[in-house]
Amino acid sequence: MGENALKERWRQGKAAVNGWLAIPSAFSAEVMAQCGWNSVTVDLQHGVQDYLSMIACFQAMQAHPVTRLVRVPWNEPGIIGKALDGGAYGVICPMVNTAAQAEALVAACKYPPRGSRSNGPVRAAIYAGAGYQQTANDEILVMPMIETREALDNLEAILDVPGIDAIYVGPSDLGFSLGFAPKLDREEPEILAIYERLLRETGKRGIKAGIHCAAADYALRMLRAGFRLVTVGNDSGLMAKAARQAVGDVWKGAAELR
Repeated sequence: MGENALKERWRQGKAAVNGWLAIPSAFSAEVMAQCGWNSVTVDLQHGVQDYLSMIACFQAMQAHPVTRLVRVPWNEPGIIGKALDGGAYGVICPMVNTAAQAEALVAACKYPPRGSRSNGPVRAAIYAGAGYQQTANDEILVMPMIETREALDNLEAILDVPGIDAIYVGPSDLGFSLGFAPKLDREEPEILAIYERLLRETGKRGIKAGIHCAAADYALRMLRAGFRLVTVGNDSGLMAKAARQAVGDVWKGAAELR
């Protein structure tokens, strides 16, 4: 398996900006892969991607220097193994709330003796070669999502699970779990204090922290705070924002014709 460029960036002390694919289109993925993202995530949990569209997106991105990630729909070894067999270099897993669930995630991502992932990298072996199994355990990123009150209650135990490379914050579900409205770029003092705690505890352990953001300026703020992976929106949202801007710009200059 080739070197995980995202892991290497982190080893060099650099941060990463992550793209997000909700649209089940290889062409959309191909376009996004050329926009400067360091990594791009196919979202199998929300949005309208499925397994075959994930494969098509990975194929479209393969010619470009982005690290291919996947958010799986749940902490279930079957889909985790298939996503890795399909070519993912890292797994973002939702709703990891206990150390036992974090251990199960690591086991699903790692081949024996470090885990229980079944052997059969049918597509991964095509691009990674015959030595895939010898390097996969070291190169694949394991990222549980921290997005509930229960996960916060068990944070230190989750972070102490061997094999966790990074956490990924889901601000909408985290806020929802704490009694706030679901949204991304949060300003509640209670949640900002949680972010500080997450960065402090991950930093103690050499684990990276990622977060999903809606706006570029908030993502920059999170990088400055210490997050080392920031996602900005998703493909469908960015397309809609640009389209609304273009239409609005036209009507600004021709209001009398509207």
